[in-house]
Amino acid sequence: MLIVILIPYLFLEIYFSLKMLEIIGALWSTVWIIASIFAGVTLLKQSPYAVMGNMQSLQQGKLDLKRFQDANMAYFTGAILLILPGVVSDFMGIGALLYTVYLQFVAKITPERTNYHTHKGDDNVIDVEIVDEHIDRNDRIERE
Repeated sequence: MLIVILIPYLFLEIYFSLKMLEIIGALWSTVWIIASIFAGVTLLKQSPYAVMGNMQSLQQGKLDLKRFQDANMAYFTGAILLILPGVVSDFMGIGALLYTVYLQFVAKITPERTNYHTHKGDDNVIDVEIVDEHIDRNDRIERE
């Protein structure tokens, strides 16, 4: 199954890389590849800070768990795709990083969740009152 996806991807990558080489030249294509590899490696080095920022947003209630996972996964995927040489992988990596920025932007404009539940006493205690409707009045008087 992987080969069915990998072979067309490789042909697209080669085709667009050769087109880019034709359009901007060999020197600038080399600069492009080196710059994208440098950007990807830099993003991977900065990944602990990105994850910590996402954790803080998660703790503050600005990100839910799904968005937290999506943002981190898109960040790592984007960084790795930038490291791979080729035009298609670079654009897919930039797309993944833009998705991460989108998630962070949405997280920044959503209000923080507040916890209104106050803990008073034990949460395991259930306070109930049992009322038996089938007891007549005479039985109640005899018990008292």
